[in-house]
Amino acid sequence: MTHTSRTDTAYTHPTAPEAAVTHQPSDASRPGTDRTRGATVARTATVRIIGALVVLWGAATAAFLAQVAQPGDRATTILNLRSGQFQERTAEETAPVAAEYGFDQPVLAQYVDYLGGLLRGDLGTSYQQHRPVWDVIAEQLAPTTVLSVSAIAVAWILMIVWTTLTAGRAPWLRGVGSSLEIAAASLPHYWLGVLLLLSLAMQLDLFPVVGRGAVGLVLPVLTLAIPLAGFLGQAARTDFERALAQPFVLSARIRGLSDTGVRLRHALKHSLRSPLQLTGWALGATVSGAVVVESVFSRSGIGRVLVAAIESQDLPVVTGIVVLIAAVYVVAGLLVDALTLTLDPRRNA
Repeated sequence: MTHTSRTDTAYTHPTAPEAAVTHQPSDASRPGTDRTRGATVARTATVRIIGALVVLWGAATAAFLAQVAQPGDRATTILNLRSGQFQERTAEETAPVAAEYGFDQPVLAQYVDYLGGLLRGDLGTSYQQHRPVWDVIAEQLAPTTVLSVSAIAVAWILMIVWTTLTAGRAPWLRGVGSSLEIAAASLPHYWLGVLLLLSLAMQLDLFPVVGRGAVGLVLPVLTLAIPLAGFLGQAARTDFERALAQPFVLSARIRGLSDTGVRLRHALKHSLRSPLQLTGWALGATVSGAVVVESVFSRSGIGRVLVAAIESQDLPVVTGIVVLIAAVYVVAGLLVDALTLTLDPRRNA
């Protein structure tokens, strides 16, 4: 009788190195990794805050030097603005004004007092209106804020729509999309505002030449938003097209997700880091651009206040607005940095 031998299936145990590799925790699960990452974020945040303070100090110093370097005697300028008569003043006439504003102090003492006032929120006193600069600016800050925020929101909408429609398409369509972004980004605010005013307001009569409310806000917002949308689109296009070539996009297409869904749910999310970083700069840029736009469309705001202050040589108001715009740049940049760390698509992918 022949017995058939049975061969047992061999069980191979993992070797020690393999077992170690199999059960070794990943870097993300190590407690030390979280501490290192937290220290890196804290160090980066500290460096950026110090850099922001240096920028503000530089802007404040430049504003102070602009006042000190003003041709002629500042006390004489103030007396002339008050009287409306531009003439030479005697030392007896200028002495009380110089003492009131601290012009009789050494320059270093004036500089220290100026920085101390800024730390208290004191931007100085208007030469012409004889009241705090902050009060002069605050009265016109709301219209400029509404204009700037609305322009950024519209620019983001234009950027998302245009990038989604043209990025990653046929070569000719991609070329058209990229070319129009470059053209939009290079448009001067003054030229674009006048063009929109002539075409849409005067010729087509779609909007009022000078208007208030939501309708009157359309053309000024477009004047600021179109160039900004060009900048944001240039920043987003490369990352958008790179995201379309990633494996997770192919996987989404295989699962049956439509092309629009792939673009909006996957590619767009991975292309927003650069536009987000530019938004901090954009907020300051729109406040600066409002100076031109408010003049073109005869709108109230700090832009018209700045123009009037320059014409009347009211330097405290001019430098106060300059410092305010610098502060907007810095604070917006810090907020965008914090938002980028929270919403970084590459960390959430």
